[in-house]
Amino acid sequence: MQLIDIGANLTHDSFDHDRDAVLQRARDAGVARMVVTGASREHSPKALELARAHPGLLYATAGVHPHHALEYTDECDAEMRALHAHPEVVAVGECGLDYFRDFSPRPAQRKAFERQLQIAAENGKPLFLHQRDAHADFVAMMRNFDGRLGPAVVHCFTGTREELFDCLDHNWHIGITGWLCDERRGAHLRELVRHIPADRLMIETDAPYLLPRTLRPMPKDRRNEPAFLPHIAEELARDRGEDVAVTAAATTATARAFFRLP
Repeated sequence: MQLIDIGANLTHDSFDHDRDAVLQRARDAGVARMVVTGASREHSPKALELARAHPGLLYATAGVHPHHALEYTDECDAEMRALHAHPEVVAVGECGLDYFRDFSPRPAQRKAFERQLQIAAENGKPLFLHQRDAHADFVAMMRNFDGRLGPAVVHCFTGTREELFDCLDHNWHIGITGWLCDERRGAHLRELVRHIPADRLMIETDAPYLLPRTLRPMPKDRRNEPAFLPHIAEELARDRGEDVAVTAAATTATARAFFRLP
């Protein structure tokens, strides 16, 4: 299998002591490319730096997660635009709305999201999106940019059946993580993933977060990493009722087209 992890937080400090080994384990597991998530003013430049250090293996996104929305100043906007001038940065985000945690005031979240949607409307790059407990506002803001945006992926989809079909009706892509493997919170996804067209479906680890609960053996440090992406692909294939080679080939082809990877 040749897989693409469309969302890995490889700038996280939990990888500082063994990042090269993490990348090697990913390659050994068949993860041919990884998109490093940039989700703040601090980590978006680091994501670009990593991608430039590993050409052909790593790519980056650049954006500000709703948790960090208060940092989205005019200076931050200029920094994001400068990052997007680099070809290694293949998507705008992680950006969106999070009303579950509410780590930033909702008006600040909406303002930061709108400014990043404007960047995507101007540069034509795909959107790497976050939405939790904010579906109505999220959809309304995206609709304000109808006809002006390139492709979009709702990363780490955890929502309801209605939300899934709403996303698909808007032609958005869906990113599936190890949340699928969580019998406490993700059991509903087992049935929903059957309804995602192959050309809209991508997979991701969201490492170091969301370690699949069905993974065996379980790492002692409970840290997720891209090498575990094949496990997610296997679970996803079983739930979709298809051979894992089919799931792997389809999600890889979709990710390559979405991010315009070589």
